[in-house]
Amino acid sequence: MGTYRKIYYHIIFGTKNREAVIPPAFERKLFNYIWGIAKLKNCRLYQINGMEDHIHLLTDLHPTLSLSNYIKEIKVSSSMWLKREGSFPLFKGWQEGYGAFTCSEMAKESIVAYIKNQKDHHKIERFEDEYRRLLKEHEIVFEEKYLF
Repeated sequence: MGTYRKIYYHIIFGTKNREAVIPPAFERKLFNYIWGIAKLKNCRLYQINGMEDHIHLLTDLHPTLSLSNYIKEIKVSSSMWLKREGSFPLFKGWQEGYGAFTCSEMAKESIVAYIKNQKDHHKIERFEDEYRRLLKEHEIVFEEKYLF
C-alpha cells in the first residue's frame, strides 16, 4: 500500500524588524529562487507573492520533511542568496518565526487568489492586522508581544 497525502500550507513570514527591504522591481527573482528551493525539496509551490516586508506561500509538504525544517531551509537559503545577490542591499534577514495555516482542497483556489492579490489587499489592510486576523480565524492563541 502506498502513502498518499495532500496537505496545503499557507505560510507567511516577514523580514527582520519588518523592514521594507524587498524592492518590488526585484521580488520576482526572490520568488523564483524560493520556487527552486521548493522543487529541490520535492514540494509543490502553488503560489507565492508578497510585499516589501513579508511573503506568502501556498505549498504542499513532501512526507519526508517537517514543516519547520522546510521553512528553515527556505529562510536560510533565501537569506544567503538575498545577501549576495546584489538587488537587495538593505536585506538583513528574515524575522524569527512564521505563520503556517492548513487549508482544504476546496479552499485552495481562494487562497491562491488571496496570495496573488497581495498588492491590492495591502492597500486596505496592514500586514500586522492581516496577520492578527489570520491567527484569530484559525483560532490560534498568541501573545501580542511575540508578533512583531
